[in-house]
Amino acid sequence: MNTQKLKIQPNENFDNFKLSLLKALHLIDSNKNCLLDFEERIDNYFKRNKTLLVEIDIDVTQLFDTIYDRKFWNQKEYKQEIPENYPMNVSNMEAQAYYNPIVVAEEKYDKDIEKTKKETQLLVDSILLELKKLNKKENIEIKLMGENLNTEISKPKQHFEILDGLRGIAALAIVFFHFMEIVYPPNENFIAHGFLAVDFFFCLSGFVIAYAYNDRIEKMKLSDFFTLRLIRLHPLVVFGSVLGLLAFLFDPFGGHPETYETGKLVLIFLASVFLIPFPVMADRYFNIFGLNAPGWSLFWEYVANILYALFLYKLSRRSLFLLTVLAAAGICFVSQRAGGSLMGGWSGETFWDGCARISYSFLAGMLIFRSNWIIKSKLGFISLSVLLLLTFFIPFSDYNWLTEPLVVLLYFPLLIVAGAGATLKPVFRKLCIFFGKISYPLYMTHYAAMWIFANYYTKYKPETGQLALIMFIGTLILLGVAYLTMVLYDIPIRKYLTDRRKKKSQNPG
Repeated sequence: MNTQKLKIQPNENFDNFKLSLLKALHLIDSNKNCLLDFEERIDNYFKRNKTLLVEIDIDVTQLFDTIYDRKFWNQKEYKQEIPENYPMNVSNMEAQAYYNPIVVAEEKYDKDIEKTKKETQLLVDSILLELKKLNKKENIEIKLMGENLNTEISKPKQHFEILDGLRGIAALAIVFFHFMEIVYPPNENFIAHGFLAVDFFFCLSGFVIAYAYNDRIEKMKLSDFFTLRLIRLHPLVVFGSVLGLLAFLFDPFGGHPETYETGKLVLIFLASVFLIPFPVMADRYFNIFGLNAPGWSLFWEYVANILYALFLYKLSRRSLFLLTVLAAAGICFVSQRAGGSLMGGWSGETFWDGCARISYSFLAGMLIFRSNWIIKSKLGFISLSVLLLLTFFIPFSDYNWLTEPLVVLLYFPLLIVAGAGATLKPVFRKLCIFFGKISYPLYMTHYAAMWIFANYYTKYKPETGQLALIMFIGTLILLGVAYLTMVLYDIPIRKYLTDRRKKKSQNPG
């Protein structure tokens, strides 16, 4: 293939870049508006030149700096214009007297800098998206360079911090739910529907995966996608399994590990580490992952990720909608078959319920992104947190067959839609970021303590006041354990694996 390198750079008006490209390829027609049929001109050109590869190097750092300087110094407070009486033949020192000095409070100056940076970044992001669309053409290869450029440039820069915060709220709800379900039957559990937080996770996951990979999955190797997901998810799968094994072996209130043969226990542990469903622990209600019960949802998360990379991302929006409707029918079927409840998927008996739960919610999350169903609103983190928590506090009743599917099919997707377009007040930003980071470590490490708590409750039967204190202190301790796990284990090991992957890709030999 013949290669032609073009030295053209975009600016804040991407149409100028298109015109430069047409000019470089001698496709400009002065009698027509070339931008109207830009795509057609480019496609026809490469049909005639099938063996030509056009390479364009874009310096993103230079692009950012150029746009930033132009935007910042064109602001009224900082703009300097040449005075009418400006002397043309004097020294620079003498000329300074003819300019108006810039007098701006330091606080305002700092705010204007930050504001301009954000505006510039949004503009650069939109230009990068246009470049990525152009880069999908077989005969065009656009390389992005720059010292401030993230190596995975196709990853969207916007971050939905309110959704991160809601993920943390959902993780805390699950911890409370698991404490409560050990002690109280569903009709006496004030957070009886806390288990629906998993369906919220699934919906959020579909939205985030589609958002993060939609514009780059076609250019990625399957192995690269799977490696990225393994690095993100699996360290805590392993750690949760280790915690579960230790809790089982050294539970001070029971557990009876001596009743299990060593070989069987090794198999149970390996199944947990590699997420191979193995529901053989009768004393743990035949959980498909007896050492770390939340592993069931990670199993289906992996399945959804694999199917996304294989074909889901290729679906048209219409096909995706039809598949989501079909999955919604699956949710209704599972609810009816289980007597009106969606609390399945975690045990051998209800294994396939997990498939129905992730199928709808993951697809619904994808559909929200693909359809751009984002509602801009003034709803904040507190309002959305209350709306999310209300679903977990719905009483367990004879109407579960109606309330649970409605929450999963309609309410959770609407919360994602509202959360993606909501306004985050600066005072809650750090909290949302923390909740987002701690949610997954908390979810994957908390259940080892639940088995210990269950054996303690069975042995001592503490009173209500003691239970409340134990649950409160226990939740704080679990948050502390999750934080330490995140800081001392998850973040370092993911950084190590990511760095190793980058070095390997740079030096394949």
